[in-house]
Amino acid sequence: MSKSDKKHNHLIGIDIGGTGIKGGIVDLKKGKLVGDRVRIDTPQPAAPEPVAGVVAQIVEELNSRDDAPSKDLPIGITFPGIIQHGVCHSAANVDKSWIDFEIDKFFTEHLDRPVEVINDADAAGLAEVRYGAGKGVDGTVLVITLGTGIGSAFVFNGQLVPNAELGHLEIDGFDAETKASAVAREREGIGWEDYSVRLQRYFSHVEFLFSPELFIVGGGISKRADEYLPRLKLRTPIVPAELKNEAGIVGAALQVGIHHKLHK
Repeated sequence: MSKSDKKHNHLIGIDIGGTGIKGGIVDLKKGKLVGDRVRIDTPQPAAPEPVAGVVAQIVEELNSRDDAPSKDLPIGITFPGIIQHGVCHSAANVDKSWIDFEIDKFFTEHLDRPVEVINDADAAGLAEVRYGAGKGVDGTVLVITLGTGIGSAFVFNGQLVPNAELGHLEIDGFDAETKASAVAREREGIGWEDYSVRLQRYFSHVEFLFSPELFIVGGGISKRADEYLPRLKLRTPIVPAELKNEAGIVGAALQVGIHHKLHK
């Protein structure tokens, strides 16, 4: 296979977070990054213009590589907010000026090429189901990320149901993520056993509502999955995510590949 044939499967993915913006060239056939990822701290305040400047820097660096896709191909970007029809309707851990902002149009104009933005948890979920712990699983797969809040991705038979905000379910009079996120555990200084009780309450409730075939748990805390997953008693299998810090980048590129029928 020639280098140009290999590059046919390549797209750029960018993952915008509250503390860092990461990007990479994704091989859609393998679901892996080609070469090293690029990371730059998220500017503070994380308003549109400075964030777009950092994204442009990362894209410029990736474009300079031999494995870069053609510059007329679209770019996928994740964002920590609700994204609907190219408009951002919330802003978690970034500047509030993003709310009700035409985010697809903004990045498309700023980068001078087509851009599609997807919620960060949705991107990670899509990547896990296509390439990671949910590969080959039919029915409903719920990817839950435990971090600053609780992110979630709802995937049915490989198709994403976007913007499922399951971290905001009300349980026992509280927003679930205020009690069961990774940051809530750290903030309150509770041990793994007590934290597992909170996760049990959360996952039991979500299981009752949706009867998924599989739970996949992501976020930085998934590295410590052996501390809490074995304590949970559920009908549904529950496993740690596999793609780790690359999930957002891979999922951003994958979403674009699916839309434009570029994935193989």
